[in-house]
Amino acid sequence: MKTGKFLQGKTALVTGGSRGLGRAIAEDLAELGALVAINYASNDEAANDTLKAIESKGGKAFRIKCAQGTYAAAEELTAELDAQLEEHTGSNGLDILINNAGGGPVANIDATTPELFEQIFSDNLRGPFYITKLLKPRMREGGRVIFTSSLGARTALPEYVVYAISKRAVETLTVVLAKEFGPQNITVNCISPGLIASDANADIRADEGIRTYLEQTTPLRRLGVPSDISGVVVSLVSEKMGYVTGQIIEVTGGLSL
Repeated sequence: MKTGKFLQGKTALVTGGSRGLGRAIAEDLAELGALVAINYASNDEAANDTLKAIESKGGKAFRIKCAQGTYAAAEELTAELDAQLEEHTGSNGLDILINNAGGGPVANIDATTPELFEQIFSDNLRGPFYITKLLKPRMREGGRVIFTSSLGARTALPEYVVYAISKRAVETLTVVLAKEFGPQNITVNCISPGLIASDANADIRADEGIRTYLEQTTPLRRLGVPSDISGVVVSLVSEKMGYVTGQIIEVTGGLSL
């Protein structure tokens, strides 16, 4: 769903926006007219490539290098975002917040150390919680907040135990914040992807047996691609979706059916 530049004059932040799903989302929002802040943790080359790709199509964006996961990191990102938005637009107002950053290693309960537990929760829950908390006063009326969960939040895979519960917590956060942000006419939704082709799961897709099994057990008979996710984001940020909030939207090709 791309119709004209209906995001002209809007501002957006995409965390984890330099690669994979985040890059696809950032490029689509910029193509539709939004000024996009590309937040990333460490990969300067990937962030530069994303910025160049956006600018080559006439879009506008800027980078913010700041790994998320702590309150201090969220404060740093907020301060830099304020400065950049003021410079580009004369205001620190934000219209679209895409909490895409996350991930982390996987392990079963026996292999999960306290350090690993804290890392996964920081990546997937503390990061989006803190940045949403700090940016709430900057969100304009009619804005959009989108979190990212995973189909893994609802599948009983022992190796994903901490990842799964952290993402399940994100889904609960979505529903609660939909009520809190609602009076400002701000919608809060969550996208729950299945296996989407990206560098994060290249090892899984490289195993022909696993790949074939997943393709054959998915009703649409294919794995997802980043544009499958960004397409849903584009829909959710449009004016046509202004009455949809507090929803966990699966983008799995029907894998969970």
